[in-house]
Amino acid sequence: MFRLPDSWLWDFWLARDEQTYHLFFLYASRALHEPDRRHLRAAVGHAVSTDLVHWERVADAIVRDDAPAFDHTATWTGSVVRGPDGSWSMFYTGTVRHEDGTLHQQVGRAVSTDLYHWLKDPRNPLVRADSRWYETLGGAAPWADEHWRDPWVFADPDGDGWHMLITGRANHGPLDERGVVAHARSADLADWQVGPPLSGPDGGFGQMEVFQVENVDGRWVLIFNCLDGEFSAARARAGGPGGIWVAGAASALGPYDIAGATLLSDDRYYVGKLVRDPDGHWVLLAFVNKDENGAFVGDLSDPMPVGWDADRLVLRPAG
Repeated sequence: MFRLPDSWLWDFWLARDEQTYHLFFLYASRALHEPDRRHLRAAVGHAVSTDLVHWERVADAIVRDDAPAFDHTATWTGSVVRGPDGSWSMFYTGTVRHEDGTLHQQVGRAVSTDLYHWLKDPRNPLVRADSRWYETLGGAAPWADEHWRDPWVFADPDGDGWHMLITGRANHGPLDERGVVAHARSADLADWQVGPPLSGPDGGFGQMEVFQVENVDGRWVLIFNCLDGEFSAARARAGGPGGIWVAGAASALGPYDIAGATLLSDDRYYVGKLVRDPDGHWVLLAFVNKDENGAFVGDLSDPMPVGWDADRLVLRPAG
């Protein structure tokens, strides 16, 4: 387990360069005392490992910028990909808190040649919510924020550029079911075009956070995260906790079976990420969300094996 003695760690994303895993993570000082205060003080830390268990912290990746920058309140969750020229692009969420307390979320990019030294793109933000399809700032309570965050970027499986999956909310449908898989695409990782969502506002989630799409042993899956209290009323009546969810997918771009999504882990863990370990086996990393008393923890888990149980992806016992 990776623990910061002076800070909480929560959302994270990974990149692998040869035998080294690079962990980028949100963190904020434990001196805040109240974990809910951490979000608006988040910076992006960095650690490296060769086994996903033992981590060495290195210099931070990025921090918030000065006002009026799009990320002058906090830097939030993202992803890292390597372009055809060998350089790395980190796509991340920039957050601005307005005087009325609402949060404006947009997506920007930082670039690096070595994963250690990052420069923000001067054109930031690069990807904004489009009101033709998505809620923007000032929606109905309790969804008044502009939910446009957690970019997951991946190469098109057929070689046709790049795709970005984004946490967003549709601009129509029941308020408690508007969580959708927002989508943008690019030919070059620099210029992005936002398009309609890849799912409808009918899956039973008010929001779906931190997407990841992977092909696990020949089957496509969509990983996302949602806590209880953020479900639709119908899903809430069915009972059970929130946590890390997995939905079946026909392809990397869907269709996704959001309505049929099942829990990969309950809310003891959150923001799950599938990754291949050094032996090539699929494992799940997540941040430790709650202890046995329900208190926030804020550490990174050790790898947890995953596998298929009939048509359901599940956690396997370690060893």
